[in-house]
Formats: sequence, structure tokens, C-alpha cells
Amino acid sequence: MSVRTKQILKLLAKILVAVVLLALVFSQVDLTDFRQAVRNARWQYLIGVWGSTVLFSLLQSVALQWILRKQDCEVGLNTIFGATCITSMYGLVVPGLVSTGVKWYILKRTTGKGVNVLSAMLYNQVTLTVVMTAVGLVGIIAVNPTKVLWPNAGQSWIVPLLSGVALAAILLVSVLVLNERTGGPVVRLLLAALGPLPEAVREKGRTVLTQIATFQSAGWRFHLVIASINAVDALLVGLLWYFFAARAASVAVPVSVLIWLCAIVFLLGKLQITVANLGVREVALVGLLAGYGVTRSAALLMSMILLSSMVFLAALGVVYQLAWSVRFRKSIRPS
Repeated sequence: MSVRTKQILKLLAKILVAVVLLALVFSQVDLTDFRQAVRNARWQYLIGVWGSTVLFSLLQSVALQWILRKQDCEVGLNTIFGATCITSMYGLVVPGLVSTGVKWYILKRTTGKGVNVLSAMLYNQVTLTVVMTAVGLVGIIAVNPTKVLWPNAGQSWIVPLLSGVALAAILLVSVLVLNERTGGPVVRLLLAALGPLPEAVREKGRTVLTQIATFQSAGWRFHLVIASINAVDALLVGLLWYFFAARAASVAVPVSVLIWLCAIVFLLGKLQITVANLGVREVALVGLLAGYGVTRSAALLMSMILLSSMVFLAALGVVYQLAWSVRFRKSIRPS
């Protein structure tokens, strides 16, 4: 089976999963109530939702610019942000790795250093994922949603305890992997731990660990700067993003709930089992917000509003794509 055929089959499988999940959600939602929720929506908050999305991607571009400089790659912030928007545009219709490859190609063409760009992109994504995971776990420990979501489960302390153990383990592994002295043995240990997993997972894990290893000599100041940018992105901008979406859909839940909810939906999106996280986001929001008394219609509307921010970012990608195409044609036009 050719690579192209596999990619097409993966895309069709993701579309099928998205359709099934969306069908499941809509089967539980009263369409009359949903239409009423749409009519009652406060659409002025869309400005905040879309603005937060742009700010989130902009801060990610700043972090990537710092990382690229560490890799001796000088790239303008506008170029990185434009590549991010174009990636979002392709991400709405093609699998995640393929759309991310577009961003890699743009930055590689700009710097001429494909390996360095790949290392920088992977380090940035892994750092953001670790920070988002840590934020989500801290939120779960602080809020303990078990009491609300499963009031009759008993022993509600188990989830915060497991979250605390997971948080400590993630932070410890991150410190050991990025340390110049301990990084080598820990990476080899993690590679060995990947042995029982499927080949595709092993290969992806091997690539990530190998590329991350190139930053073991970067120094703690560098790692703290990148982690701090991602922490601001997750705690402040991500929270604003969900806060405005909740306000637009008239969803009233504590801000602390939005913190871990944002982290969970972000991490579920990393599984890349659907196109543009369709279905996964809707199932998560409708299911988790129900425990806080939010109607399925309002939760679904909030999910659609969050999706609109991705569409807005993709629209910016269209603008960048057209502008860069015109500039490229002018540059090759004979004088």
C-alpha cells in the first residue's frame, strides 16, 4: 500500500470518527433548545474569542522564535505567525502531521535548516503539551471535579491524589530529560520503555525524544523562558479564550473549571483521531459541563464558538497564503 493511499485512508478514518462523535452529541441535544441557545447567544464576545486565539498563536510564535534562535535560525515573527495560520488552514481538512509539515516547509525554506526547524517545532510542541498537562493537573487538584461529576462515586480524594502523582512524575521526567548529565540515560530508558508499543507509536516517540535531546545543553534559563511563555499562554490566554466562549454561549461555571477544561480539550486534540478535533471537543464539553448544570445545547454552542476561532485563524492563513503567493510571483517576474 502506497504512502498516499495510507494518508487518504487515515483521513477518511478521521472523518468517520468525527461524524460518529458529532452524531452522538447531536442525538443527545434538543435542536429546538439549541436554536434558542443560538438566538440568545451574546455574539459580541466573539471578538474576545477570536482575539484570544490570535494572541495564543502569537505567543506560541514568540516561543518558537526563541527556540529557532537557539538553533541558529533567524526567522521573523510575522513569518512564524503566518506559517502557524496557514497550518491552521490546512489543519481543517488534512491530518495533523501533514498540515504541520506545511509549517515545517515554510520555515525550512526561510532558514535552509530543515533539521533545526524540526527540532525547534518538536521542542515547542512538547513543552506546550507538558505545560498544558501540568496546568490541567493543578486545576484538577485544586477544584477536584470528582465531587461534582461523580457525586456518588465515594473516595473523591483518589483523583486529586493520582493527579498529584502524575504531576510530580511529569515534572521529574522533564527535568531529568533536559539535564545535560541525566538526559542521555533517561532518554535511553524511555526509548526502551517504548518497546511494547506499536511500531508507529515507537517511531513517533523515538523521533520526539531524539530531537528533544538536542536541547539538553541549552541551559536552565532557556528552558525556563520557554516554559514561562507557554505557562502564560495556557493560564492567561487559554483561560481568556474559554472565558469569552463561555460568556458568548451563556455558560456559567467557575473560572477554575475553565482552566482544567481548556487543558483537557487541548490534550485530547493531540490524539488527532478526528479532523480539526471535531467531535472530540464536543463530546468533552457536553459531557463534562453537564455535571455543572450546563445544558447540552449551551455546551454544544460553546464548542461551536471555539471551533469558529479555529476557522478565524484559518481565514488569516488564507490571507497569508494569498499575500505570500502574490509576493513570490512578483519576485520571479522578469524585469
